Amino acid sequence: MSLQTPTLRTARLRLRPVDDADADDLFTLHSNAHALRYWDAPPWSERVRADRFITTSRQMAVKGTGVRPVVERVSDGAFIGWCSLNPWSSEHRSTSLGYCFNEAAWGHGFATEAARELLRWAFDTLDLNRVQAETDTRNLASARVLEKLGFVREGTLREDCVVNGEVSDSWVYGLIRREWRSSPEPGAAR
Repeated sequence: MSLQTPTLRTARLRLRPVDDADADDLFTLHSNAHALRYWDAPPWSERVRADRFITTSRQMAVKGTGVRPVVERVSDGAFIGWCSLNPWSSEHRSTSLGYCFNEAAWGHGFATEAARELLRWAFDTLDLNRVQAETDTRNLASARVLEKLGFVREGTLREDCVVNGEVSDSWVYGLIRREWRSSPEPGAAR
């Protein structure tokens, strides 16, 4: 089953399918060691990784296993990051949320706004029951994003990743459909 990557819009952001023209921005984002300091994979050192990311994003949608739209500012069309729902299970009505934003976008509420709109689409369109997310326990900003979205911390995966050569723990968060708060943010476009 194919899963159409949505084009969604809020007052400040547009989420849209990834495009070949996003390769340079994706490479810039994923080659930034500081932005990816809590990531479970090293920063990219080869631009071909961006092309693989784009191909994989398209394949996820075609196979029906997930979506990974890029996020851009409405005001100037600037690429600021991406969100994802992957893997999506129609049988269990569940998926995992992920996101990555460039440093210039941090602290402006963009991750929360983009993820909220993607979650709204997922609960309404895919009829999901559960969305899960994980974050490195040192990444307090990401934990705050998840909690603002209504996710509940469900536990800790001890020593589940090696980040930059250091063993780290992850928090597991869950959001259940009946707990989903879909009230729009002030000024959000519907």
